[in-house]
This record gives sequence, structure tokens and C-alpha cells, in this order.
Amino acid sequence: MVVADLHVHTANSDGTLDLDALPSAAREAGVRVVAVTDHDRLHPALDAPVVHAEGVTVVHGIELRVESGAGEVDLLGYAARPSDALAAELDRIQSNRIERAREMVARIEAREGVDLDVAFEPGVGRPHVARAVERSAAPYDYDGAFEHLIGGDCPCYVPRAIPSFERGVDLLGEACGLVSLAHPLRYDDPEAALALCADLDAVEYHYDYGREVDRRPVERAIDRHGLAITGGSDAHDDRLGRAGLDRREYRAFRDRVRL
Repeated sequence: MVVADLHVHTANSDGTLDLDALPSAAREAGVRVVAVTDHDRLHPALDAPVVHAEGVTVVHGIELRVESGAGEVDLLGYAARPSDALAAELDRIQSNRIERAREMVARIEAREGVDLDVAFEPGVGRPHVARAVERSAAPYDYDGAFEHLIGGDCPCYVPRAIPSFERGVDLLGEACGLVSLAHPLRYDDPEAALALCADLDAVEYHYDYGREVDRRPVERAIDRHGLAITGGSDAHDDRLGRAGLDRREYRAFRDRVRL
């Protein structure tokens, strides 16, 4: 039984869930602990590493995209206490996100002859652009926008300027109680991604991949590097608890992150 969903996005980045609605969504799913891990952004309303809201424990976290020898990977930081260095890097990343979104929107509008309604503000990303495409007169729904316009090899895609793996680990290691590799079996070369765990505290073992996966490589990495286990649904809506930690696993996580 999932008691801790440690990978949830809110409207602070590209999710749809407002922070005020998070406790009720957690209770609906039977989840007692939720980690808010917005993309490249700390949540401004969470003023401590852990807060309690309406009977739900909320862990302040972040998901940070970095460039590594295994390609682009995502790091999850938990129990965040913002440092000046991390704040400065996140400000730079958000400025780049806004510039990138503007360029992608301009390319789509020119290509499709449509006007897109996108708010160019911190947290903006490709999901916001895809939702705008779906609302427009362009002949694509949300998934089609990624498949035909803004996917990695598509004509309107614009790459991001992201920190190196080493820089990301340093920044999150200073500001967070624990740093984990997110969804290791999503990457093109999972073994190369899992090798990065030698420099991390944990790995996301439980994750809703939407398909059958062989978790044995993750288990080997856990044993090899003495990793803590994290897990979550990667929810971008209000459907929490589709993956996460059971009670025993959460106690071990809590001990490692010093909650």
C-alpha cells in the first residue's frame, strides 16, 4: 500500500494541482506523505523542508534536469532548504525556460498560422505549450503537439540550457537532505544512468512507467551503492498514489533524509 508519493508536480511548474488542493487529493488516494517536486523550481509557499497540512506531511522537494555522460537525466532533491547558489541557478534556468517557450511558440505560430495563449512566466515548459496548441486551431491534441511539433526531433523544438550533473549534485547536495535519480528506466541507456548513482544518495525504485519493466538493474544499483529508495507517481494532475513507498520504505527514507 502506497503511503508516500514522493514525486508530485503542482501548478508551480507544469502540473495542474494547486498546493491548497494537495491535502484533499492525497486523502482521496489514501496517501499520508507527498513530496512536491516541481521542475527546476522550489515552491514559494513551502517555507520549510517539511510542513504539515490538514493531516498530510508535505516534503519540499525539486526535480532538476541536468546534463550527464548518460545524456539528460533528472535529479530529485528532498527536504530542501534553499541556498543562495541554488536560488541563483534556478533563476537562470527559469529565464532560459521563458526564452525557450517564447521561441517554440513563435515557431509554432509561424508554421501553423495560429495564435497560442501561453503565459511566459517562471515554471513555463513544453506542457504549457502543448496545452495551448490543443486549445488552438492547430490540428493537434496535447500528445500530437509533442509528436509533431515540440518533441526532441521535431521542427519547433528548442533545447534548454541546463547545468551539468556535477553542478546539479553539488547544488542539491548543499540545499537538500537527500538527492535521488528519477525514473532510471526511462532513459535511453538505463545502465549508464544508474552508474551515476555512485554520486547520489538514492534512486527512484517505484515509478509508474506505464509498461512492464525489469527492475533488477535498479536493485543491483541499490545494493552496489547502498542507496535509499524513493518512489512516486510523477503526477501532473490530482491523481496521486499511483506509485510510491509503503510504510516500511517510507520509514527508511525518513531516517536517511532526517525528516
